[in-house]
Amino acid sequence: MDIDFEIVPSHAEETLEGSDFVPDLCEANARAKAEPIAELHPECLVIAADTMVYLEDELFGKPTHLDEAGRMLAQLQGRTHQVSTGVSLIYHNDEISKTFSVITNVTFLPLSKGKIDEYLAGIDPLDKAGGYAIQQNKHLIIKRVSGSVSNVVGLPVERLKEELNHLFGETIEEKW
Repeated sequence: MDIDFEIVPSHAEETLEGSDFVPDLCEANARAKAEPIAELHPECLVIAADTMVYLEDELFGKPTHLDEAGRMLAQLQGRTHQVSTGVSLIYHNDEISKTFSVITNVTFLPLSKGKIDEYLAGIDPLDKAGGYAIQQNKHLIIKRVSGSVSNVVGLPVERLKEELNHLFGETIEEKW
């Protein structure tokens, strides 16, 4: 990717409340992350994202310890869950503010406790929604992904490219 960028951490509080529709929560969290950074850097396009894993009505945040990560994977095993990422684009100088979300269905393999332990030994699950990282040892836990894999990683790149092309009226394909 031939795009200059800088990572600026946002200290916004992520919320799990405010809507029963998970993509709306993801969008609100992404906006909350982007806004203070955009205020500090109005000359820059700020891109922020927030990803949540959910199964039916249960949200799976970032586990606080390995046992919790193991319980999450045990609940997800053999089932299809959703991953939603909200993305916020803010560019104050051009008065651009756009928020969108993408949902991907992820089906886990049936997993024994031994397989879960093996998977967790190979990653750091504590900073990952749902306690897993699709980009690490996915063959151990993932049966199928329906939709954007980059969305499950945490940034739906395909949709982001579409939105940037639309907002700036030109193609950015040659930069990716």
